[in-house]
Amino acid sequence: MNVQILTNLFDFIKNKILRSKISIIPHSSFLIPNLSKKGFDFLNKNYTPKQYDKYVSEKAPKSPIFKDIILAFLVGGGICLAGQVIFNLLKAGGIDTRTSLTGVSMILIGIGAFLTGVGLYGKLGKAAGAGSIVPITGFANAIVSPAMEFKTEGLVFGLAAKMFTIAGPVIVYGTISSIVVGLVRFYM
Repeated sequence: MNVQILTNLFDFIKNKILRSKISIIPHSSFLIPNLSKKGFDFLNKNYTPKQYDKYVSEKAPKSPIFKDIILAFLVGGGICLAGQVIFNLLKAGGIDTRTSLTGVSMILIGIGAFLTGVGLYGKLGKAAGAGSIVPITGFANAIVSPAMEFKTEGLVFGLAAKMFTIAGPVIVYGTISSIVVGLVRFYM
């Protein structure tokens, strides 16, 4: 149904542009053929959902799923291994378990933010997928990358405002759920 709605909307806009006396787009009569050449030919046809799914599966690049799984496992496992090594070093330095766990989180977040800042974490994420997103370093990447993207807009409206666009909902719902769980546990 969504495909049909988009098709109808596109046809409506196409007809309005082509029939208008004042052309907003130069050579607007060539709009549809140009879109067809650029891979938007599905907009000119009325597909059923099954036909559209078949069209998408034919056009979508095939993903080497076995390679992706192995890379995600190796990178995610490597991040966890790094966390365990940091934990062992902190424990060997005489720091108690609870403080060591906090230290591991802080250090991994710092490493993830640094790697995002120098442009390496994005490359790692493209190769490893969920293996780099799921660990806590992925959370650091989710905060730092939007902040870096919008830093040209200034410290307040760019950096500070956009820093939590991705991670903000996670923080809000995480805080609310932890309060709820804490209250339930306290009163039970």
